[in-house]
Amino acid sequence: MSDVDVLICGASFAGLAVARELAGSGADVLVLDRDEIGAHPTSACAVPLPWLEALGLEGSIRQLLPFMTFTTPDGYVRVRLPWSWAAFDYAELCRLLWAQCDARFERALVKGRAPGGVRTDRGTVHARVVVDALGWRRVLGRRPFTGKGGPLTRALEVHPQGRGDALDVIVDRSLARRGYAWRVPAGEEVRVGVASYEPRVSVKHPTAETARRFGVEPVRHQGNLVPHRLRPAVEDGVFFVGDSAGHCFGLSAEGIRGAFYFGTACAREVRRMVAAEASLEEALASYAASSARHRRAFLATYALQRVLPELPPRLLTHVVRLLTRQRLADLIFGWYLGLLPVGDVRARAPALPGVPSVASAEEVRDDRSDRGARRRQAHPPLDRGT
Repeated sequence: MSDVDVLICGASFAGLAVARELAGSGADVLVLDRDEIGAHPTSACAVPLPWLEALGLEGSIRQLLPFMTFTTPDGYVRVRLPWSWAAFDYAELCRLLWAQCDARFERALVKGRAPGGVRTDRGTVHARVVVDALGWRRVLGRRPFTGKGGPLTRALEVHPQGRGDALDVIVDRSLARRGYAWRVPAGEEVRVGVASYEPRVSVKHPTAETARRFGVEPVRHQGNLVPHRLRPAVEDGVFFVGDSAGHCFGLSAEGIRGAFYFGTACAREVRRMVAAEASLEEALASYAASSARHRRAFLATYALQRVLPELPPRLLTHVVRLLTRQRLADLIFGWYLGLLPVGDVRARAPALPGVPSVASAEEVRDDRSDRGARRRQAHPPLDRGT
């Protein structure tokens, strides 16, 4: 079976961010996923608007949410944000990201490591560089996670029809002793769910109760586990990106920005290898250091996750009411947005010498068919049963 330069395992936010940033590098990049790109969303699909603008993904937006509401058993607060949440369509966002890539894609279930590559249900794939963007299970790690415990948040949501103008958060121990409920309006639908910081706790009935409180039906379920502790970003020569590296904030369980940010950072280190500016060992070390530099940010949100659920309900309500002071709200949400600076991913990496630039998604899309044909000739699809 033919080798590839870069093997990206996982075709969601993190994997596609890596592939996007590698466009124009000249590397032969293969992306593997068990499902088609954009097939199965596993999150509420909302991210701060500046991130979609920076990545050229505005076409996926279904609704802008400039407000948040916070409800406790003792009160209600509505806050205007210094930026807007953008609720997006998952399939369309993945399509737009893929349009900016010049990689190849194959469907395959990644099962684990193999000498010089990975094992899949369609054979072994060898690669100089391997990226695990497969999510919380950390499939290519020494000890993959099983979901039966550990630093994971369990989340479940439903997608009924409905409307709203704010991202709503409910903090009520009758729904989740340590966690929260939410509603994310997205055009003609609302995404209603519950997250528990205790992964063994079922959230099916709390999700149905949250839907009842918002006056909608609990239909079209989707769920996932989300890591809320940072994990090693490299291990045994593999790059880990997004959920597999724990690049998710505690308290909010937001991982999309982490996938975009560290997917870009990972790819830039790989580009240095392609340009013969760094060895694999140097690229791994630099990426690991980049992830570690943000440890304080992840620890801060995890500390809030530990502290806030333990506050007496009335005290928690008083804390939430402080957000009605606009200057304080701007300061807090400005800090939250700045935990991962969007400016670090805004500029695309330059093309390498002798490789055409990929300054726009349109140019990449126009060139992909020709490149894909040439690479299919040089690298036939994976052989089933190999």
